[in-house]
Amino acid sequence: MPVAVLAPFTFPAVRGNAVTVQRIVAGLRGRAVDVALWDLSATSEAAVTAGVEAARPSLIHAFHALRTGPLALRLARRLEVPLVVTLTGTDANQELLDATSAPQVRRVLEGASVVTAFDASIVEHVAAVLPDVRSRSVVVPQAVRFGASMPFDLSRRWRLPPDRVLFVLPAGIRAVKAPRAPLVAFDQVVAADPRVRLMYAGPVLDAAEGDALASALENRPWARHVGPVPHPEMPSLLALSDVVLNCSHSEGGMANSVLEAMAVGRAVLVSDIPGNRALVDHEVTGLRFRTDSELETAALRLARDAGLRARLGAAARARVEREFPPTREIDGYLGVYRRLVPAVATA
Repeated sequence: MPVAVLAPFTFPAVRGNAVTVQRIVAGLRGRAVDVALWDLSATSEAAVTAGVEAARPSLIHAFHALRTGPLALRLARRLEVPLVVTLTGTDANQELLDATSAPQVRRVLEGASVVTAFDASIVEHVAAVLPDVRSRSVVVPQAVRFGASMPFDLSRRWRLPPDRVLFVLPAGIRAVKAPRAPLVAFDQVVAADPRVRLMYAGPVLDAAEGDALASALENRPWARHVGPVPHPEMPSLLALSDVVLNCSHSEGGMANSVLEAMAVGRAVLVSDIPGNRALVDHEVTGLRFRTDSELETAALRLARDAGLRARLGAAARARVEREFPPTREIDGYLGVYRRLVPAVATA
């Protein structure tokens, strides 16, 4: 009794959605679930429709309400099977509120049998707009799962002095990730501690934001955008960093980059938003900031205090191991599936 998963992107795309989907699908398959995965960025709607109809799934699971939800809803209704929709950050924080996309997102969420979110803050946010969705919402926290790893060749991307203190911002370059936000604060941080370097690692997903970042970096030799990094190289890159930075305006509950940094014991410095608060307890498993002044102060503390970085990184790793193991994530989705189709995934 197969499950059809529709995703906006899958590997080898260097995007957070691809990382999330690949991890969850691998976990489900490891628990004897027959998953057919469809990548809508690489396959036409006609081909997906034909393939899903031929597979005759017992359940359809759509990741991203706007990008995959409309097709998934049509297929679920045609095949008369339940639809599970997993919300992303852009779904909840942008497209649900946008006049152009909101009708489609609302229609999908209203038609879903279950809506899953990575954190309760997303459920509350969506329920404020669509109260009826609350009773069909389930929180399934994310996890960390690294596959076969490959070394990140730092010297090929950027030759750094041996005493450098490396801050890494791993994210696709787009406005919601606020890649230019730390630069003014880091002007002061680098002036106070010239060892500090800031590396951006991720694809340009918004050309205008990519151009603006490139322009902002022209006269800042202590900062560099090294482009996309394949996910197998991310554990190595994170291990080479001293601090991992997240400056997002919003997240879909929790960022893969922050979870992964915590899993390898890196200190994290993150914007004080609900998605980051779900992971980072200030002064315990990382530091949070709200203003440029707070960012500057926190970054300088971390740059100068290796002991602080080590303490925060160790506590972060322990929290991920304790609260966000892959088994918990897969148990969550299996619980949803079994509730909708009891014969599915009895392993």
